[in-house]
Amino acid sequence: MSESSSISRVALKDITPDVSAAMGSLHAAAVSAAQDAKLETELLELVRIRASQINGCAFCLDMHTRDARGQGETEQRLHTLAAWRETPFFTERERAALALTEAVTLVHDGRVPDAVYAEAAEVFDENQIAALVWAATVINAYNRIAIATRMVPKS
Repeated sequence: MSESSSISRVALKDITPDVSAAMGSLHAAAVSAAQDAKLETELLELVRIRASQINGCAFCLDMHTRDARGQGETEQRLHTLAAWRETPFFTERERAALALTEAVTLVHDGRVPDAVYAEAAEVFDENQIAALVWAATVINAYNRIAIATRMVPKS
């Protein structure tokens, strides 16, 4: 359920430009780590979208589904991503990344279980797992910023 508000929210970039720049640097470093680890950009978009679905971040969902479509992602996979476990549309690597993303996003609900981590370790090397954890962490932080400040998707 959404909560609308007529209360004006703070513009973080204007009020705390140094912190906003640091967040941008963290994002850039996470993207660089993913590139160095040879993680597919399409996989990273699935990670960003899934975390944003869980968190209910409309701004990030809009941005990353657009980015995914631009990279050739299919509508079918985007529409069924929330139910990825029940579909045949995702690869073993994608499933492991999505499970890890969900565990990181829902860390309050059972931490990151050993079984989830082990599943990821079967298909990703240590550098790739590190990059996935950073990607999930960064998108979760961005989700919280967008939700707290009521960022709205562009029309």
